Amino acid sequence: MSPWTLPNLLSALRLGSAPLLLLLAVSGQREAFIWLLALAFLTDAVDGILARAMGQTSRLGAQLDSWADVAIYTVTAIALWLLWPALVRTEWIAVAAVVASFVLPALAGLLRFGCFTSYHTLLVKVAVAATVAGLLMMLLDISVWPFRLAALLAVLAALEELAITLVLPEERSDVISLWHVLRQQRGAS
Repeated sequence: MSPWTLPNLLSALRLGSAPLLLLLAVSGQREAFIWLLALAFLTDAVDGILARAMGQTSRLGAQLDSWADVAIYTVTAIALWLLWPALVRTEWIAVAAVVASFVLPALAGLLRFGCFTSYHTLLVKVAVAATVAGLLMMLLDISVWPFRLAALLAVLAALEELAITLVLPEERSDVISLWHVLRQQRGAS
């Protein structure tokens, strides 16, 4: 099987969109930034679904997805400061919580396993969906409350990921939850 399956191409497209998003932010193109960011988030939502539906899940796909996530989230944090500095100052607690919820588990994985983890837990999926919806609602000036609530969910998801990193003896992709990891470890012993 070729590594360049449709799901992997979508992840690679998302990864490649990060520099363009940064360019849009630096040039002050708010509307274009929001549209491209929404497209990047859409590819993030469908790449894993397609991979599972098409029987094309792979270690490369999980890694590409994680690398793209790191790139998009990093660029988004920078772009928020460049394009919406007043909003970032007002919502700094929620913004900082979301940024930390993505950065800290990634750093923990790098320190423990020497690579970005690709757990894709159920809680992370819910937190990302809530964060995306909340972020877009905040940027479109609809409401900040969905983003604030998503920040709390993101912190809970990050805590679960940190716990998984501490519990696993070696890096693993696509972990459903901490509960599943603990249950598997009890069954193995």
